[in-house]
Amino acid sequence: MSFDKQPFLLGELLELRPLRADDFDALFRVAADPLIWEQHPERNRYQEATFRAFFEEALASGGALVALDRANGRIIGSSRYHGYDAERSVIEIGWSFLARAYWGGRYNGEMKRLMVEHAFRSVKRVIFIIGPDNRRSQRAVEKIGGVRAGTTIDPHGRERVVYELTPALYARGQGSGAA
Repeated sequence: MSFDKQPFLLGELLELRPLRADDFDALFRVAADPLIWEQHPERNRYQEATFRAFFEEALASGGALVALDRANGRIIGSSRYHGYDAERSVIEIGWSFLARAYWGGRYNGEMKRLMVEHAFRSVKRVIFIIGPDNRRSQRAVEKIGGVRAGTTIDPHGRERVVYELTPALYARGQGSGAA
């Protein structure tokens, strides 16, 4: 079974669509806020040169999506599918960020819900690999039912926390009123 890493997904609040090269300026306007990155391992991603490298990597990945606010059509963030493994029936969701004006509401939960539900059409497990200091992202994944599954070391030698989500865990997370 194949996996569509760049779907068009529509929710009540958000539209998720494949990242395009001409999205750079709008997405950088969001990413230029240093507070977005304060808990991330790449804390200088608000700087244009650093963000440009991140953006080019996202384009090359073939799995990056942009999030648009359906109320005004503006790009408000991004996320990515990565590492689809058909044999193990797993995919990673990560590299997610939203403009601060959209924090604390329903937008992040909807972005995760749209992406997770799309993933579960093809895989039995979704993983999230998160920096150990990024408590915001860890809490967001826990809210939708994700459980800490261990740690891993990234290609730069830094420890990362691994969260796992299965359809059963996700159903429990949704049943608790999370997201």
